[in-house]
Amino acid sequence: MTKSSKATSLEILACDAGWRNYHFVKLTTEDGIVGWSEFDEGFGSPGVGAAIQRLSARVVGQNVFRHERIYAELFAATRPAAGGVVAQALGAIENALLDAKAKCLGVPCYELLGGKIRDHVRVYWSHCATWRINHPSWYKPPIENLDGVKAIGREVREKKFTALKTNIFSYDDGKPTGWRPGFGSPFAPEINVDRKILRDLRMHLEAIRDGAGPDVDILLDCNFNAKTEGYLEILRTIADLDMFWIEIDSFNPEALGYIRRQSPHPISSCETLLGLREFLPYFREQAMDVAIIDTPWNGVWQSMKIAAAAEAFEVNVAPHNFYGHLCSMMNAHFCAAVPNLRIMEIDIDRLAWDRELFTHEPDIQNGHLVIPDRPGWGTDPNEEALRAHPPKTTGGLLNYGRKG
Repeated sequence: MTKSSKATSLEILACDAGWRNYHFVKLTTEDGIVGWSEFDEGFGSPGVGAAIQRLSARVVGQNVFRHERIYAELFAATRPAAGGVVAQALGAIENALLDAKAKCLGVPCYELLGGKIRDHVRVYWSHCATWRINHPSWYKPPIENLDGVKAIGREVREKKFTALKTNIFSYDDGKPTGWRPGFGSPFAPEINVDRKILRDLRMHLEAIRDGAGPDVDILLDCNFNAKTEGYLEILRTIADLDMFWIEIDSFNPEALGYIRRQSPHPISSCETLLGLREFLPYFREQAMDVAIIDTPWNGVWQSMKIAAAAEAFEVNVAPHNFYGHLCSMMNAHFCAAVPNLRIMEIDIDRLAWDRELFTHEPDIQNGHLVIPDRPGWGTDPNEEALRAHPPKTTGGLLNYGRKG
C-alpha cells in the first residue's frame, strides 16, 4: 500500500534559551499531523532559519513519506552552494519530515532507521563544570574555584553517571575562566597554547577526577582552540592521565591523522562536518577513533549513511548533542538504531524553564537514556511555552568574547 500525506505548511519557531536561542521547524500535513525538528543558529551558523524559509516552497505540496526525494530535490536546487548553512537547512527539513512520517505511521522514528538495536544508550554528562563556570547566571550552583570543580565531579558519580566531558580553563587567583580562543574568547587568532594553560588544564582535570573517582570516564573537548603544535603539547601534558577521549576539531584531515598517530589517548572529531563527502577524507586518513556526527545539522537519515561509511573504516560514531530536549530525542533515535555507536552526548545542567518547553524530557536512568516508544521523536515543543519565552536578538557564539 502506498502511503501519502502532503505537507501543507512549514514554519519556523524560536524561544529564549538563556545564553542562546532554541530554534524549531514545524511541518504540518494535510492530515493535521505535525512533524517537528530542532536546529541551531548559534553554533557558528547564523541564517539557517532564513534558508529553511526560502526552501519551504519546494517542500509544501510534497508527500512527506518521500523524504529522500525531497532531500535530493533540495540538494539539487542548492548544489552550487552545497554545505554550510544550506546543508543545515536541509538537515532540519529532513528531520521534520521524518517526525511527520513516523507519526503518520504511528511508530517511533527509530523504526524508519531499521529498528532499534538497543533499548537504552549510555550517555556522558557534557559541559561538566563548563556551563556552571561560563554561564553561572543560567546554571546553578555557579563554580568559582577548584572546590566547585571537585564537587561537580562528585555529583556526577553520586547521580550514577559513568562518564563526563569538560573543557579547557584558565585559572587566575583560583577562579576559572573558559579558554576559547578558537571562538574568539579571548581574542587570540594565533591560538597558541602557553605553559600556564597547560598547567591549568592539568590542574582542572585532576580536580574533576578527584571528585568523580576512579570509575567515571573523563572526556576532554579541545574544540578549535589550538593548532597541530598546540594539540600535541596538550596531549603530552596529560599523557599519563586516564582519558576516555580527547575531542579535537581540525579543518585538515592530514593534520588530525598526524595528531592521532602520536596521541596516547583516543581521538574524536568531525562534529562540524556536513555530508558524507566531508567525512570521507578523515576516514581515509584514519584521523579519528570516534567520528562525531551532528544529526540536527546533517539530518538523521543522512547521518545513518555517514555512520555506515564509518563502519566500513572500522570507526564508531557518537552524536553531537548540546541543544534542547528535542535534539536529544532525535539523537536518541539515531543512537538506538546505529550499529557502530560509541556513546551519546547530553547536557545535564539545564535551564530553569527547559522542562516547560517540551512535552517530554529524556528519561535517564543510571547514566543511560531510555529510548522512548512514542510516535515520532517522542517529544514535541510546547508552543504556548515557546511564546512565553520569546527569543533574544543576540546570543550563541556570535556573542563570545564581546564586552558589555
